[in-house]
Amino acid sequence: MQLKNTLTRYGAVAQLFHWVIVVLIITQFVLGLRADGLPQFSIARLQLLALHKSFGITVLGLAILRLIWRLFNPVPPMPPRTPRWQELAAQISHFLLYALIFITPLLGWLMSSAYAVSVSWFKLFTLPNLIGPNKSAFEVLRESHHVVAYTLAVIALVHAAAGIKHHFVDRDDVLRRMLPLPESPTTAFVPTPNTTDTDSPTP
Repeated sequence: MQLKNTLTRYGAVAQLFHWVIVVLIITQFVLGLRADGLPQFSIARLQLLALHKSFGITVLGLAILRLIWRLFNPVPPMPPRTPRWQELAAQISHFLLYALIFITPLLGWLMSSAYAVSVSWFKLFTLPNLIGPNKSAFEVLRESHHVVAYTLAVIALVHAAAGIKHHFVDRDDVLRRMLPLPESPTTAFVPTPNTTDTDSPTP
């Protein structure tokens, strides 16, 4: 598998970024929901929240690296027969996913700062507080963090459903090209403007 993207599929680096971030986001929801069900100042809750914050900063860092990689590795185009509205919907969903993946951990970092609790990354180092202690700001940021996180979950589920629909209904390679699988024979060859096909009938 190639490291960089091609015209027909995502490369190994883009796939790695994608699936690691997916797993981490799922982990974040599990940790957050488990922490919410524990007493506020219990040791178990504080430990879960510490992990939640560490993974959140990890997601933020990976998202930055993924965006940089994407800038230098254009994504494969949609299949030629894809309706224009679906192409537009895919572009909007990708934009929203990137934006929310950045915004969600940033809101969490701001929320911790407003609560005067510095964010530690797996106890290896501590990040600086972005704002000073502010109870009112903390309440607003906490609510915003929850709303944005659940919005991210909804858009991610719609995005996943669209990929499944492409695979089982449209029967194209939109989903397969983000999976570490051998390339489909139907997309293994993409003709270029200079390619000639002697077997094609003359118009």
